[in-house]
Parts: sequence; C-alpha cells; structure tokens
Amino acid sequence: MPLKADLDAIDWKILHELQNEGRMTNVELSRRVGISAPPCLRRVKRLEDTGIIRGYRALLNAPALGMDVVAFCLVGLHHHAEAELKAFADRTRLWPIVRQAWMVSGDSDFMLHCVASDLTSFQNFVIEDLASAPNVDTVRTALTIRQVKDEGLVAIG
Repeated sequence: MPLKADLDAIDWKILHELQNEGRMTNVELSRRVGISAPPCLRRVKRLEDTGIIRGYRALLNAPALGMDVVAFCLVGLHHHAEAELKAFADRTRLWPIVRQAWMVSGDSDFMLHCVASDLTSFQNFVIEDLASAPNVDTVRTALTIRQVKDEGLVAIG
C-alpha cells in the first residue's frame, strides 16, 4: 500500500518519539531524533499542519478515577442509508460513556468502546440509551476482563 504522506526517516523518528511521550520538550525531541531544535520544531509543525499529528492528550488511568468497567458494544442498525448511519454516528458523540466509535463491516454496523464507573451504569446505558435509540436493531456487548496491551494507535518501527 503506498504511503499517503511524504515522510523521511527523521519524520518517522519524530512520530515514534511523540507517540511514546507527547509531553517532551522540543529540545529533548531533537536530541532523540538527532537533529537541532529549530528544524525539529519546523518538522513537528509541518506534521501537525498536514494532519499527520492530530493532537495531544493526557492518557488517564480509568480505574484510578473510579471508571472500572470497560466494554465493547457491537451495534446493528435496521436501516443502512447514509442518513441513518450518519444519525447514529452523531448520536454516539452525545454519549459520554462511549469513548471511541467505529463504523465497521460484517455482522454489525458500529463498534463502541465504552468506559463506565460500574456495571449498573453500563447496563443502564445499554438498555435505556443504546438499545432504545432510533434505528438500533441489535446490541451485543463484551465486558473486558483485563487490558493486556496498550500501545499508540500506529505501529512505528
């Protein structure tokens, strides 16, 4: 598959380092990738401006914050016209319990990554909000037992 962006080895190093530790200073980043600070800053700015770097966030420890339930919901819709798919996608943005959502192929139409404080809160969301939402046909849930891997979203050598 052809690469969609024109990146050299230094750009890839920058992406690797920032994905692992997004709060480092530009001076530290430039040291790690082997170039001086001014061109490093220009490269990071270009990666941001082109949308390759979409943003920066703090990764929170959900259990430490009392959010002990992580689950995935596979949602099937009755109707699949573009307007109905868009309407459901828009609805997912309104549910705080849904942290990530994907439109998927196969037996389901959407996969939702949910985080809740407890099982009752998650069950209430599934029954009162998700399953009763317009156009929802099926909801299958999978409660997680333990997270076994937590890496950045893109594998960078």
